[in-house]
Amino acid sequence: MNTNSYWVAPSLSMRWWPVFRRNLLVWKKLALPSLVGNIAEPLMWLVAFGYGMGALIGQVNMATPQGTVAVPYILFLASGSICMSAMNAASFEALYSAFSRMHVQKTWDGIMNAPVSLDDVVLAEMLWAAFKALFTVTAILGVMLALGISHSPKLLLALPALLLAGITFSCIALVFNALAKGYDFFTYYFTLFLTPMMFLSGVFFPREQLPGVVRLVSDWLPLTNAVELVRPLFMDQWPAQAGLHLAVLLAYAVAAFWLALALTRRRFAR
Repeated sequence: MNTNSYWVAPSLSMRWWPVFRRNLLVWKKLALPSLVGNIAEPLMWLVAFGYGMGALIGQVNMATPQGTVAVPYILFLASGSICMSAMNAASFEALYSAFSRMHVQKTWDGIMNAPVSLDDVVLAEMLWAAFKALFTVTAILGVMLALGISHSPKLLLALPALLLAGITFSCIALVFNALAKGYDFFTYYFTLFLTPMMFLSGVFFPREQLPGVVRLVSDWLPLTNAVELVRPLFMDQWPAQAGLHLAVLLAYAVAAFWLALALTRRRFAR
């Protein structure tokens, strides 16, 4: 295959739906353990840090368009950790599970024996990972509402923002999925990319405390922009510069999906 053909525009159709549905039917058999596994860790973070450390910290000062406001730490952490959960759920599904279907089980090869293109398979995997992320954060949000952390009616708008975050991180993860030779490769992604981003994106503490250069880098991280969209909704406020944050997430998603598709095409052409 000509190298330039790897980078042609995605050729997409509704044939992604049977691939998505296949993943859904397989997952339904393990839905409950999957749900417990996906929400247990973020809830432990919330309880340990939100209620434990939150009792020591009390409130944190946040800069908002209305000025600096004091926010209960449990609310601050909850609004950031739910974005982190969307990131982790989408990344895990688009890495480990997608790699198993692509490389180990050869499920993608079997699917492409039918009239389904590789482009549609990659699209289906991206949307499936985003759906898993949305399912996870919806369950976590339900627990947060039950705990009385926030009762803002604007939280309904957090779900589309979290879905977009799931799409963005699933696209980025599929880039590494296309490059991986084995499961160990994903350690680099989690250790060198996701973990530092967790601490630089305002999940655990206000970004105003970061050094100027680090803060500038942090402004353009995808997780930062997801947090900046979701946190004000928890506080019953509208996000400042919502258009900019949405544009950054969309730009990451489009660029990463195109790159992931090109790398996956190259992988299957070998």
